[in-house]
Amino acid sequence: MTEQTWRGGVPAVTAAEQDLFVQTERQRRFVALAAELADRFAGRAALYDRENTFPFENFIELKAAGYTRLTVPAEWGGEGANLTEMLLAQERLARGDGATALAVGWHLAVVGKLAETRAWPADATERIFRAVAERGALINSAASEVETGSPSRGGRPTTTARRAPGGWILTGRKSFTSLAPALDYAVVSASFEGSDRGGWFLVRMQSPGVTVAETWDALGMRATGSHDLILQDVTVEDDDLLEEFGPGSTCQVGMGAGAGWALHIPAVYLGIARAAQDFALAYARNRRPNSLPGPIADQPHIQALLGQNEVDLLAGRSTLYTVANRWDAEPGRRGDLVPLLGAAKVLAVNLALQVVDRAMRVVGIAGLSRQLPLERLYRDVRAGLHNPPMEDAVLRSFARAALARRASAAEIL
Repeated sequence: MTEQTWRGGVPAVTAAEQDLFVQTERQRRFVALAAELADRFAGRAALYDRENTFPFENFIELKAAGYTRLTVPAEWGGEGANLTEMLLAQERLARGDGATALAVGWHLAVVGKLAETRAWPADATERIFRAVAERGALINSAASEVETGSPSRGGRPTTTARRAPGGWILTGRKSFTSLAPALDYAVVSASFEGSDRGGWFLVRMQSPGVTVAETWDALGMRATGSHDLILQDVTVEDDDLLEEFGPGSTCQVGMGAGAGWALHIPAVYLGIARAAQDFALAYARNRRPNSLPGPIADQPHIQALLGQNEVDLLAGRSTLYTVANRWDAEPGRRGDLVPLLGAAKVLAVNLALQVVDRAMRVVGIAGLSRQLPLERLYRDVRAGLHNPPMEDAVLRSFARAALARRASAAEIL
């Protein structure tokens, strides 16, 4: 069974396939759209991974299908997808190509967060919604820097913004800028010169002084195009300052208002894990060594591995969609839900890692072959450990909350 004969590990959705978490007609429509795209992308995923190239063809199809405007509000020509609808689509898309799903997920999350919070000036908000809906523009935030590490840890950006007549001049270098080869806009964090404050600026990728350094050559998620973004005396206008932030804060997706949209990250890794499990199931049904009377799927230890994978996928998805559903249904309580976002990410990613590892055990040494999709899925799923929020920060936050509750209970007693 080669990657080509198995169609990349993603069997097409059939009418008989039931998903416990797809509950509305809109959700079914979005998942069906993602499935159609995923089935096509699956056949190309190995090539993009091996060549370490960006999947421009996939993004042409994503735009043509209207997928990139999924989270644009309906009044601006988008689908107005809420968080749960976007996650279901993203999880399904990742079953075909995790790298493409993660890359477009950053775009969908930036737009979805903006649609929810309307945190930017009205003119900039309308400009982005129209650009995405009408011409398929792509946008992502650019916050990570080598000097500061993950922006979720609160480091001050080394990228600077200095005042100029009618605007600002930006200089700096951003790392891990997913979608860099195809972006139309980058939302760049920068420190104000002479101040302990900073801001997010809307930068047009075609502006003079903006270049992409093709530095991304990683173990997994190789086709995300997460290159370095270099800004050398890039001029932006006053209206391009979208948000300001104080010391130790970069207001990134995953923190504060609109934080729920960071759940696109664990959705992708659960989709990768599902693809690995699907491959393991198909392999187990078809693998018939001459030492056995039937396929390895009949062996108790193989069934135990596959069964635990189903349990773990159910647990990860249950947590993810429980939190997402509450985020959509209870906007007044979103502040209380923010800690659960981190918990859902940590749980989902760790369960996804275990699922893919067990799939490798089912397939055995054949799983290491680059002729099969499993080794790519094995590499891709590990990238989830390094996407925000960081696991140690999430666990520390939960520990402190539990200790505080215990201290309060002790005082009452």
